[in-house]
Amino acid sequence: MRTRVKICGITRRQDAEFAVEMGADALGLVFYPPSPRAISIAQAKEIVSGLPPFVSIVALFVDADPNEVYACINELPMVLLQFHGDESAEYCEQFGRPYLKAVRVQVDTDLVRIANEYDTASAILLDSYQPGVPGGTGQVFDWSLIESINKPIILAGGLNVANVANAIEQVQPYAVDVSGGVEQAKGIKDKQKITAFMQEVANG
Repeated sequence: MRTRVKICGITRRQDAEFAVEMGADALGLVFYPPSPRAISIAQAKEIVSGLPPFVSIVALFVDADPNEVYACINELPMVLLQFHGDESAEYCEQFGRPYLKAVRVQVDTDLVRIANEYDTASAILLDSYQPGVPGGTGQVFDWSLIESINKPIILAGGLNVANVANAIEQVQPYAVDVSGGVEQAKGIKDKQKITAFMQEVANG
């Protein structure tokens, strides 16, 4: 099965267009103000307006006030919500939209329990753990910690051109999620890195 690709932390229209042109399946928009890749709803509208069909737009939140999530849902053609904080399953379900639940993997993380707890999630996204940082760490975690679960796995955390093919071979994820690994600066994507990353995924 083909490994899907989500390119996260999109902040510019031209980056979104190029990512789609190169075959990205999903684009991630960050609505978490402390993040260097955070954008406003107005910026998001400019980025996604008129993009081709069959590209998923994913809105990322971290323990957000529900009203902030509803505002995005009402203003943008969201396909998926991504929750990267300590949100409960009940919180995630209240919006009536498909969602991804992110998990920062540690040695004692019980992925089977988490997958059962968030049984309504479309997929579980696995990211690196770094104290006080909900995501976008640029750090790879120990993939051997990944257990087999009854949900599609989206692999994140420090992926780049050099390691993504190996990651796909070892983990066999449904999708990979990249942000910093295809950037020239935080929030500014690099065309050459995106092109090379997509080629490596195809080779993986």
